[in-house]
Amino acid sequence: MTTKVLITGAGGFMGPHLVADQLRRGRQVTAVDLKVEGLRPLMAHSRLRVIQGDFTDRTSLDPCLPDHDICFHLASAHLETGVDEAHFWRVNVAGTQDFVGRCNQAGIGRFVHCSSVGVFGNVTQPPASETAACHPDIAYEKSKLAGERAVVEYARETGYSVVVIRPAWVYGPGCPRTLKLFRSIQKGRFFFVGDGRTLRHPIYVSDMVEGFEGAACHVTAPGEVFIMAGPRAVTLRELTAEIARCAGATSPRLRLPFALVWPACYLLEAVGMVLGREVPFSRRSLKFFTDNAAFDTTKAQEMLGFQAQTELAAGMARTYAWVQKTDRKGIAGDIVGERLT
Repeated sequence: MTTKVLITGAGGFMGPHLVADQLRRGRQVTAVDLKVEGLRPLMAHSRLRVIQGDFTDRTSLDPCLPDHDICFHLASAHLETGVDEAHFWRVNVAGTQDFVGRCNQAGIGRFVHCSSVGVFGNVTQPPASETAACHPDIAYEKSKLAGERAVVEYARETGYSVVVIRPAWVYGPGCPRTLKLFRSIQKGRFFFVGDGRTLRHPIYVSDMVEGFEGAACHVTAPGEVFIMAGPRAVTLRELTAEIARCAGATSPRLRLPFALVWPACYLLEAVGMVLGREVPFSRRSLKFFTDNAAFDTTKAQEMLGFQAQTELAAGMARTYAWVQKTDRKGIAGDIVGERLT
């Protein structure tokens, strides 16, 4: 029988890649998101059903839940800046806690919950493993930690087959953050906050999709939390230098002090809250420059057999090919069509 999977947050960056991968594996996919434009190249596929909606909406989604075998729960309050902190808790904690119970009651066999390495906050002793202490300090990170703890506790109480994965910094075609990095470096507008020696741990999106598959299918995965990251961590200077090399641009050198940028972020967020608009820079985006993020992936290697294969140079080269296509078209290039072959 054909495996049926449900994917929430399917219209974001990782979602279309995961949808395409699941279709390529011969599965029947129900894709759910508030915004589904990212799924446009796949919508004609005979094994794909797209639902434009909110996973917290019982009325519209619950009739669709039965008969699915796996749920990949990617949906979350994520990059919003013009909202109050309660929004993150409503979606990432209360909403997720309710949703995992609904999936269990509907008979979905396994629930793969996408958390984030952001739950660690700043990694003071890199590399961090799953047992490292978590010190989140912004609403998104705090709510993601509370959300994953809620689903783990639910699994312990009920015996439901739940797996939590914590992706590191995922990049690749379709990633708006990586697109902004390429464009700002190409235009000479990128600046470091601090000395650029903080650590980032990139994972290419096709590797991340393989990690989702391992979490969904491996017999030892239920009840566990797994970090998924790329082959190695790099400094922010190394990351931006690789982007510059791919784009034929000059490596960025401009540095601004944290003491100057942090108050500006706070002010921008306050203005965005009043106007109800997204802002170009926030305290969360500032953490990209100031917090270390480097991880030990031994657990995923040993228990799931998962090990990312794509080195940074190869991954950024593929991403830049998409950036060029996007710049030529003036719209986001097709990121998923080739994954169906």
